[in-house]
Amino acid sequence: MAVEDLLAGLWARRWRAALLSLALILCGATAILLWPRSYVAEAVVAPAETTGIATSSLLSPAAPIGGLFDPRPTGNFAVYLGALRSAEAAAMLATETTLLLQIEERRAAWPMGAVRRALGVQREADLDDLRDWLERNLAVTQTLGAVTWTLALVHRDRDTALDALQRLHAFAEGKVRADLEELARRRVTALEARLSRESDLYIRQSLYDLLAQSQRAGVVAAADEAVAARLVSAPMVGLRPSLPNRPLLLLLLAVAAPMAAAGLTAAGVLLAALSHHPRVYPLPGPAE
Repeated sequence: MAVEDLLAGLWARRWRAALLSLALILCGATAILLWPRSYVAEAVVAPAETTGIATSSLLSPAAPIGGLFDPRPTGNFAVYLGALRSAEAAAMLATETTLLLQIEERRAAWPMGAVRRALGVQREADLDDLRDWLERNLAVTQTLGAVTWTLALVHRDRDTALDALQRLHAFAEGKVRADLEELARRRVTALEARLSRESDLYIRQSLYDLLAQSQRAGVVAAADEAVAARLVSAPMVGLRPSLPNRPLLLLLLAVAAPMAAAGLTAAGVLLAALSHHPRVYPLPGPAE
């Protein structure tokens, strides 16, 4: 079909395309306006290894590999980021918050709740559901050109979003601190036991040096305020819900709906032309 014929067919069906575009805009706008909005709690953190008297520099005289030029999280901060979405973090939220109950209530709500009950697949929320919720609603984003990271947690309730983010940060930081203190304690115990039965003077001197390093590590881990992630901006949440961004979605809908209507109308023109003038393909003749 020639382009001129296609454009002529579109012009002849311009009112149909306009009505279709209007219908798409009305349906999409209704869905956007009825979409429940959520609050976003945010906090900005920085690896503790990037500070002048960081825990890592006190525990070891050697500088971390990569330093400020390596964009990947390393050291205690990498353990901190991993702990934010761990199964232990989900268990902590299940114990200290009402997130599991909220997941169950949302799952039992109409209309999907009625469908699940009718099909007999309704079940109680468990830790797997809470961890899946954590994976979907917690975002960890590195700031371009800086060493800071932004933690963002989405929830429909403002107080719940802020409380959950504060608990997650405290849990991950506490886990790193507890691991460092436990490691230092085990090393001190093992070195003291070795010193009690070692008689060689030179080996004892080396063991005393290792013991001093382990004791220093335990003191630093217990005394430093942040051993993994230092808060640049404390967890905060806006006064108004910010997700989804309704003005942006409505603007995109106003652009996409006419394009979709024009595409559907063009498809109708092509189908009509094909039905009126079907192409006949000749059958292959007998081989010579």
